Amino acid sequence: MADFTTRPTLTGTFGMVSSTHWIASQTAMGILEQGGNAFDAAVAGGFVLHLVEPHLNGPGGDLPAIIATADDPTPTVLCGQGPAPAGATVEHFRAQGMDRVPGSGPLATAVPGAVDAWLLLLRDHGSMPPAQVLAPACHYARHGHPLVARVGATVAAVQDLFESDWTTSADVWLSGGRPPRPGELFRNTAWADTLDRLVAAGEGAGNREAQVEAVRAAWSQGFVAEAVDAFARRAFRHSDGRVLPGVLTGQDLADYSATWEPALTREWQGHTIAKTGPWGQGPALLQVLGMLDALGDPPDPDTADGVHAVAEAWKLAMADREAWFGDSGDEPVPIDDLLDPDYLAQRASLIGADADRTVRPGSPGGRTPRMAAFAGLTEVAGGGPGVGEPTVTREQAQREDRGEPDVGPDGVTRGDTCHLDVVDRWGNMVSATPSGGWLQSSPVIPELGFPLGSRLQMMWLEQGLPSSLRPGRRPRTTLTPTLVLREGRPVLACGSPGGDQQDQWQSLFLLRHLAHGATLQEAIDAPAFHTTSFPGSFDPRITEPGVLVVEDRLPETVRSDLRSRGHDVLEQGPWSLGRMCAVARDPESGLLSAGANPRGMQGYAVGR
Repeated sequence: MADFTTRPTLTGTFGMVSSTHWIASQTAMGILEQGGNAFDAAVAGGFVLHLVEPHLNGPGGDLPAIIATADDPTPTVLCGQGPAPAGATVEHFRAQGMDRVPGSGPLATAVPGAVDAWLLLLRDHGSMPPAQVLAPACHYARHGHPLVARVGATVAAVQDLFESDWTTSADVWLSGGRPPRPGELFRNTAWADTLDRLVAAGEGAGNREAQVEAVRAAWSQGFVAEAVDAFARRAFRHSDGRVLPGVLTGQDLADYSATWEPALTREWQGHTIAKTGPWGQGPALLQVLGMLDALGDPPDPDTADGVHAVAEAWKLAMADREAWFGDSGDEPVPIDDLLDPDYLAQRASLIGADADRTVRPGSPGGRTPRMAAFAGLTEVAGGGPGVGEPTVTREQAQREDRGEPDVGPDGVTRGDTCHLDVVDRWGNMVSATPSGGWLQSSPVIPELGFPLGSRLQMMWLEQGLPSSLRPGRRPRTTLTPTLVLREGRPVLACGSPGGDQQDQWQSLFLLRHLAHGATLQEAIDAPAFHTTSFPGSFDPRITEPGVLVVEDRLPETVRSDLRSRGHDVLEQGPWSLGRMCAVARDPESGLLSAGANPRGMQGYAVGR
């Protein structure tokens, strides 16, 4: 690991914030300075992320978070992943001639969950009224904020679509007939008006909690739901070329509420790692940590042996994710069997000296795995599933406008997601990964100023799978925040955008920080890598047998060794993979710390 960092690990005692955009970080810190707690700060920062990273998340998107409070350190998951609408039936999609959910457009829309989830967090754990917490977002929407270069680049990539069909998006994003320029001041007055109306709905409603409930009602049962209902009936072009209306209704919004649920946990290196349930990919990280334990001492991810062990463990965990994770099955996901130490030891025994090029789901509790035929899988000798030819090649995927953020096999980030971590002086802590509702996912609703999301593309039309399309069931999301405890007290919140790669990069961070003693910033700055040798979550769902994507700062001797083991090593730029954020607290001394990702010149940590 490098003996230098791009910036210091911040330390202090008052509060710390780390996020993927400096304005969101400073907004959250400003709320702490006003006397708010970590949850007030996270909500304020989250609503600002909708504005400053509109190509990465939006009000029409999703939100998972994991929190722990100073009064109750038990890690708890906030699920803001909306389900499939009531009208999103397999029969409806088949009737349109579709064999999969498109990657963008109205039919790819799940019920928006992010706004309701942020508001639920504010109601149950915040200390400030909605008007105060939403004031920064109202300001930036009304008066403007400078756009990062990637926003304009994303708009340019879909400019033809906006001009020819998604004209409501063109009205917002192609002012003067061109995409926004880097650093240009951008205003979204329609969203500012929406925020003002939401805040007004809460004023005079009674105490703070009643005010939040009034805002939630205005969103899910009032003018927002009415505008969504009317707009969803309009036909727009989807990523497959079909021009069709969506099926989301105002009633879908009224029927939905974000929820609280217990976190899944695993003990590792003297710490408790907390993740979401199997409607997210979080349990895969717990599996990988268990497999690495079974292999012996924690691997060093800066060596060829360490990279190989981590990558091979991830191939096995992601195969299990494809076969077992989701919210659509009639039987509960066998999570106890998937995390059983004996099962993980058996999985770890499959890791050999050479890179494996197959997709090998396991049989937890003796069950037979099943994966979608469209994932490009075939039966191999011995009766187990393996990889056939990918249904879409890497070159085709790069040419297609998928309307979906992920990190491609070439290392180029096509859109992405956001992340936000906050810890306050009292010991409240939150890790949140908002995403969805990107400007390239669906047309802008003109009365509201934001588009809907495209999370349904992660569900299969093929039935009988844990991630099959079923109305009222949640898509299996890649969004995966992390909270870490030591002796029952929260000590670390972290996460990264990056689609399927989010937990892969987090595993490197945790290995370096918790197992090998690196500081937060050292662990964030160290060279990153990931494998794409499993079925991707996003349209067009490619699998790339044996591919290992690495930052070229990884020493040549290591890269050469990995090639000799059969890895198809794809070298990327020295600072190209991952956007890790992290905050920490030492419960003994009360000392707080934070680090943020330098990649992309956008993420920042602040605190004192």
